Amino acid sequence: MNGDSDRHAPLAMDAATFRELGHRLVDQVAGFLESLPLGPVTRDESPLVVRDALDLIGPLPQLGMDPAALLEQTAQFLFSNSLFNGHPRFFGYITAPPAPIGILGDFLAAAVNPNVGAWTLSPAATEIESQTVRWIAELIGYPVDCGGLLLSGGNMANFVCFLAARTAKAGWDVRERGVSGDSGHRLRVYCSGETHTWIQKAADLGGLGTESIRWIATDGKLRMDVAALRHQIEADTAGGDVPFLVVGTAGSVSTGAVDPLPEISALCKEYGIWFHVDGAYGGFAAAVPQAPDDLRALSQADSVAVDPHKWLYAPLEAGCALVRDPEALRAAFAYHPPYYHFEERVTNYVDYGPQNSRGFRALKVWLALKHAGAAGYRKMIADDIRLSQAMAQAVSRHADLQLMTQDLSITTFRFVPRDLRTNLTKPQVELHLDALNRELVDRLQRGGETFVSNAVVSGHYVLRACIVNFHTAQTDVEAVPDIVARIGHMVDAELRPTNSQPE
Repeated sequence: MNGDSDRHAPLAMDAATFRELGHRLVDQVAGFLESLPLGPVTRDESPLVVRDALDLIGPLPQLGMDPAALLEQTAQFLFSNSLFNGHPRFFGYITAPPAPIGILGDFLAAAVNPNVGAWTLSPAATEIESQTVRWIAELIGYPVDCGGLLLSGGNMANFVCFLAARTAKAGWDVRERGVSGDSGHRLRVYCSGETHTWIQKAADLGGLGTESIRWIATDGKLRMDVAALRHQIEADTAGGDVPFLVVGTAGSVSTGAVDPLPEISALCKEYGIWFHVDGAYGGFAAAVPQAPDDLRALSQADSVAVDPHKWLYAPLEAGCALVRDPEALRAAFAYHPPYYHFEERVTNYVDYGPQNSRGFRALKVWLALKHAGAAGYRKMIADDIRLSQAMAQAVSRHADLQLMTQDLSITTFRFVPRDLRTNLTKPQVELHLDALNRELVDRLQRGGETFVSNAVVSGHYVLRACIVNFHTAQTDVEAVPDIVARIGHMVDAELRPTNSQPE
């Protein structure tokens, strides 16, 4: 009988081979990062071309492949067929470039491969995650004795806070008896129309149904109308419903608008309702003096969601849920089956969230916080805000562009040919501009010079540029107006005859 020493596993690799392949891959990644600003933001390849490039429609191979060739081919494939959110002219979504130390952190975390569900399985990783949560809270001015944990992103971080609120404020044992209990009273959640779509998922998956959401009107700056919120809460209470959660937005996805968080906080305290702040995008801006004053009131919330893979520039995935009372998380998630009876003096993250098996997400965030420090992050976030303001100024100066909004690090604008400026009140002109800017966004996204997304502001289809990118410089933002106008004129010429007005 052969002993274990004779076993040869197809995935095994001796130290010398691993070292050689690892060094080669690091060199390739370093070269990729160095050359990234010189290439396009993306390449306009069809799905079929992408699939064919690495035979991604073929069957599972029966025999393995040389790992050196495999890594070489795969690296080149990814470097040639991706959308590069680390490019300095990527402004499309709230996705940051990966901090180099975060890239190395993911490599190190995978090597140790702890299961950060229980302290016994991950002593070092658990303690690093606990400190990371405290440091994130400290950076944004939230109580450092809060509970919290790392999750996949903003959706799950918000969802965890939603479930904690549901358990705390239902008025009955919602985990045992369900969301309707024995009373038939309906749980209600309140948010503005600018709230991210995670709220529908949470209401759906949390058993309330999307009809439980009360959509509160916004003001002219797309901020929640607190008077309308009060009116709806009072009407629902009088009707026998149970208002349990109000969601304030700290940086909306569309425009970066910040709800009047101090007023919402006061109203929630008055009615005994859980106050949650969705700060997935803008929460980290609370660390910088340039941010709106209302943003600081997230410190008053019962819970906050933030995304380190946004404004902490961590590689995906990294979201973070913060809850003022740590026991509210345990009340929402802990069950203590026999195989989880670990020592109570330690943190077992299985009791604080929905996952049992958990990866070591915190390491890349912890390393970056240690690398840059709080002062370094304040500078990078402030620089992103300053550059967005500079983009707004450049847009305002351009004769063919109309600035719509600028909040935090998001600027929205649209292409308006100068000969149409005097006819913006005509419905047919607005229809033409919506179609023009819709096609313009598509051309920009496929063209590779710069990458923006879209929003709808005051009923108008507009271009949206968000900066959460420590690679972006003044020259990058100042280049955007001319690129947009040049391509915009090409699109306009295609959509209407020369020198004619939309009829």
